[in-house]
Amino acid sequence: MIAETRPAKSFEQEDRQTRDLLKGLSAPRSVIYWTDLLVSSSVGWMALITAVRASSALPVAGFAVIAVFALYRALLLVHEISHLSGRALPGFETCWNFLVGFPLLLPSFMYVGVHQSHHSLSSYGTSDDPEYLPFAQSKRMTVVFALESFLMPAALLIRFLVIAPAGLLYRPLHRWLTCHASALTMNFSYRRDPVPALTRKVRIGSILVLAMWAAAIAFFPLRVFITWFGVVSVISFVNTLRTLVAHRYENHGDPLDRRGQLADSLDTPGAFWTELWAPVGLRYHALHHYFPGIPYHNLYKAHRLLMESLPSDSAYCGSLNRSLAGGLTSLLKASRIPR
Repeated sequence: MIAETRPAKSFEQEDRQTRDLLKGLSAPRSVIYWTDLLVSSSVGWMALITAVRASSALPVAGFAVIAVFALYRALLLVHEISHLSGRALPGFETCWNFLVGFPLLLPSFMYVGVHQSHHSLSSYGTSDDPEYLPFAQSKRMTVVFALESFLMPAALLIRFLVIAPAGLLYRPLHRWLTCHASALTMNFSYRRDPVPALTRKVRIGSILVLAMWAAAIAFFPLRVFITWFGVVSVISFVNTLRTLVAHRYENHGDPLDRRGQLADSLDTPGAFWTELWAPVGLRYHALHHYFPGIPYHNLYKAHRLLMESLPSDSAYCGSLNRSLAGGLTSLLKASRIPR
């Protein structure tokens, strides 16, 4: 069962209090976004190239680890892009695609327009939610989901470099890809509506990905792509572990209101190293579901204000999780007999 929440009237009072406390925290600061993107992506790609050029195992591993966490941070800025108006950060999504999305085979169209369904009051935790599975019902589902994340780069290579070219020549296949294989989702029953605007966006993005990768294949040695594959595999695995402690995953398919989403979501404030596996504000995932309009650079301040002002038995304080290991352990303990 989902964790118990306070009576409706009490929650409404708390909700009004939190809204008052967090006024003025919804404005994104463009300098933070641009600096974060440029620094994270630059460090990540320089570390990857240095790992490729290193001649012994220890430097290769060390620079590969730096590449993993720097590129992972840059990649997860797409979560912010999905919540921001293009007018708030003009040119940011395009730049992000060329620096991160296209080279990692995760263009923004795979997430923007998809993630919003995860926040919708009508679809969160249901079969229409692309980012939710009932992990609390099965240990096997949880373990398989974690392990299959290592195959993500292989799936992306096949989707964008093998099937996409055929789709560009054969429109029905491209339409199928738009509907079935153009969303970063854990729920394989999720489908996108291949409306003309989306189909065109996927087509243009696919062409740009192919052009960038054709140039890379022509100029870079095989070792670069082997290192890329390893780095992306680890990024995928780390992101999967983060995802598993983002929620309690106890919903049984019924829509949840804001209070229900908060009760089913988790914050892991942690220590400074938490920023490595849950960067750009994603350690405050419950707070993000509660107030999705707050940009990532203000979430720490928002969390601190709430912790200083709300009673310990408040609905928000009930969302706190101790650590990554603690969250994973709790999820596995909550799981039913494997199926």
